[in-house]
Amino acid sequence: MEYKYGKNKNYEDFSAGRVLYNAKGMTNFPVRLAQEIYGRCLEYSPEKENICLYDCCCGGGYLLTVLGFLNQNTIEEIIGSDIDSDMLRIAEKNLSLLSNDGINRRILEIEEMIAAFNKQSHIEARNSAMVLKGMISNEIKYKVFGCDALKTIDLEIQPDIIITDVPYGNLVNWSDNEGNAVDRLLDSLYEICSSDTVIGLCLNKQQRVRNEKFMRLERQQIGKRRFEIFRKK
Repeated sequence: MEYKYGKNKNYEDFSAGRVLYNAKGMTNFPVRLAQEIYGRCLEYSPEKENICLYDCCCGGGYLLTVLGFLNQNTIEEIIGSDIDSDMLRIAEKNLSLLSNDGINRRILEIEEMIAAFNKQSHIEARNSAMVLKGMISNEIKYKVFGCDALKTIDLEIQPDIIITDVPYGNLVNWSDNEGNAVDRLLDSLYEICSSDTVIGLCLNKQQRVRNEKFMRLERQQIGKRRFEIFRKK
């Protein structure tokens, strides 16, 4: 696959645990790939600004937070949900970094670690935090809530773009393995989508989408990952 939107650059400022918060069991996502998926979804969306972005399996909010920093000019609101309340607490903290108050609190935390331990890693974290602070041109609205994405999603607003890294592998998996989980996820998303909502799903090679309520707009393979883009029929 040829990248069109994800620039080939150093994304170390987004390293988990440096400025963005991390926790055991929290998965991260390749920054360049996240930006590529968002760019392609935006290409299909009739809305090009004031985007409401939603991740129904947000975990610790890493993907959403990265996209918030990189797309200040197009994203207005970010919504994340997950079944794991511990992960949602991390997501809340990460998404708070998209505000001046949140990033300033994080800089203060890092400076306190520098004063206590004087580690080079903490100095580098402060430098990265200053880079991220400089990226904030609009304070993006955000909220997180608890939800089992395989059941009813209680979301009043219809998102413009939905992007999620579908659970798989050893670190994260579905809490409910009954039936084709990806198709059941799409059944849930169907109820909260408008006809213009664009959905980007990141899957592994084994996961298959057979849901007939959606049309596939695009499919791409990148190493062990695959992403597919959909819209309601």
